[in-house]
Amino acid sequence: MTIKKILELVAQGKISVENALKELRDFPYKKLKEGICLDSHREVRTGQKEVVFGKGKSLTQLITIVSSFPGEEILITKISKEIGIKLQNTFESGTFFEVPGLFVKGKKIELSPPWKEEGEVIIITAGAADLPVALEAYGCAKFFDLNVGIILDVGVAGIHRIFPYLDILDNAKLLIVVAGMEGALPSVVSGITGKPILAVPTSIGYGANLNGISALLGMLNSCAGGIAVLNIDNGFGAALMAARILQSCNLINSRT
Repeated sequence: MTIKKILELVAQGKISVENALKELRDFPYKKLKEGICLDSHREVRTGQKEVVFGKGKSLTQLITIVSSFPGEEILITKISKEIGIKLQNTFESGTFFEVPGLFVKGKKIELSPPWKEEGEVIIITAGAADLPVALEAYGCAKFFDLNVGIILDVGVAGIHRIFPYLDILDNAKLLIVVAGMEGALPSVVSGITGKPILAVPTSIGYGANLNGISALLGMLNSCAGGIAVLNIDNGFGAALMAARILQSCNLINSRT
């Protein structure tokens, strides 16, 4: 139950002030079975809907977590096909997306192609192999209600492929650039646009890529300015950072 819901029930006379105080005292977190201490206060504090890192958690743990948010929107990231299908079969309002490993309940989002290529936030991938991470960012951005587009497979091995999209990049507010191998694409994009860039290294590449460490170090050592770097394969982190940046910009603009 949210703080808003508790206050509404008090205003309607459906619960007493004393019971409301008890609810609010117990509100910040819930201790559940299966070793779970659930943060039920996150959206009130941050405005962020609940997102759960799924990798490493058992099916029983995830069912317990999702069941604790009846009628509310929740997103689970980094889950396997086996777990995702079982969650989808358990929760009628849930949808599993296999490629990015996302499960969404309580909110309708669409991740099937063809993907929109325009938006306030544009996700760009260096190669088609980076699609799972890019779609994680795309799906999370949609969960956070961002106006998001995605441009695929325009890496530095054929950088001319990005030129037809320059007007779209210029009209965006923020770019998320996803790349593996040596991680060069964010530097190139930052050199041809004036937009802030969130760079996401992926674990895709040959042996010396070191499961994304080479791409991560390449992005951190970019000679082009205006780039902030996320962790390896962290599409969710990029989407959330984009949401917070745009939210802060809107708050600033509303005060000027």
